[in-house]
Amino acid sequence: MLSRLNELIWADWIWFPDGYGWDDLKDHDGKVFPKTRDLWAVLPVALCFIIIRQIFEQTIALPLATLLGVRDKHRVCASPNPVLESHFCSKSKHPTQGSIESLSKQTGCSVRQVQRWFRRRRNEDRPSKLKKFQEASWRFTFYLLAFFAGLAVLVNKPWFHDVKLVWENFPKMPLLTSQYWYYMIELGFYVSLIFSVASDVKRKDFKEQIVHHVATILLISFSWLVNYIRAGTLIMLVHDASDYLMESAKMFNYAGWKKTCNFIFTVFAAVFIITRLIIFPFWIIYATGVYPLSLYPTFFGFYFFNGLLVVLLILHIFWTGLILRMVIKFLPGNGIVEDERSDKEETESDDEDDCSKPKNGHVQNGHSVLHNHKKRD
Repeated sequence: MLSRLNELIWADWIWFPDGYGWDDLKDHDGKVFPKTRDLWAVLPVALCFIIIRQIFEQTIALPLATLLGVRDKHRVCASPNPVLESHFCSKSKHPTQGSIESLSKQTGCSVRQVQRWFRRRRNEDRPSKLKKFQEASWRFTFYLLAFFAGLAVLVNKPWFHDVKLVWENFPKMPLLTSQYWYYMIELGFYVSLIFSVASDVKRKDFKEQIVHHVATILLISFSWLVNYIRAGTLIMLVHDASDYLMESAKMFNYAGWKKTCNFIFTVFAAVFIITRLIIFPFWIIYATGVYPLSLYPTFFGFYFFNGLLVVLLILHIFWTGLILRMVIKFLPGNGIVEDERSDKEETESDDEDDCSKPKNGHVQNGHSVLHNHKKRD
């Protein structure tokens, strides 16, 4: 039963055009072709990235943050309160007005104090500016190196200048050593992002980022299995072309370098739109989804591969909307670029009291006058 199912899943007619199959990817005459077992190398590569990232963030990103003047704001921490902490952890970080009034009665604190406690507690869970800078520095470094390494790998290849040539001699295109390492490093990096998702900064487009990472991993893996490697390398290069600009803009944003940040972000927006909304659909997707119709009859692998490309294109359109909103905000020159995906910290005055003590004494403006409240660094 399992043997029959395996044969059906990997049937030639599913993944290749009529007349071609897995036998065409067997090594012969000194020519090497991609194999399924090659993908196991991605796991140690991903592990290496995770280790290197920890070292990089501590030994390079931290000193760089100090050099650029990245400073975290002083945060007034919420005072210990078991009742409010229980509600925060198990029910809601943003309680309704009714819940706030109920919690006020339970704790003996005013409504204002309960609201203030939840603001401070939410701020405690938000990542610090320094953590954001470290993460952006790591991604900037990878994307920058990956883009120029990919450019070096592809610039002298015929299909870099004429994308239709990605189908020349398909699927009997031998694997190049440079293509092998380009694939393993890119795929290993995206797998490492999946492993570190729990500790990374969570933004408003968290779900879209997960979909993007999963689609990218599936796309790279599938293109490796069926030898769509020429198209795959072009897709990776197009995506890396703008990512390092975005990460560098965020780095200068966290450092407070307004003019530098705005300039880099403007360049990023232009490169993103050109590569993701012009080159990607009208060159890459055309070469993989339209041009092949004149060469081969359609098959499942064709639809699967191009379906993943469409998923990425939809995400590109979504992110372009966010990018344009950010660009519009600073066009008059009145502000600094703020990442629309970031969860902004709620402002809080140091001299305001939360719920460190129950309400007592005289009441002013609907809440108690409390003194000598404690702050925790």
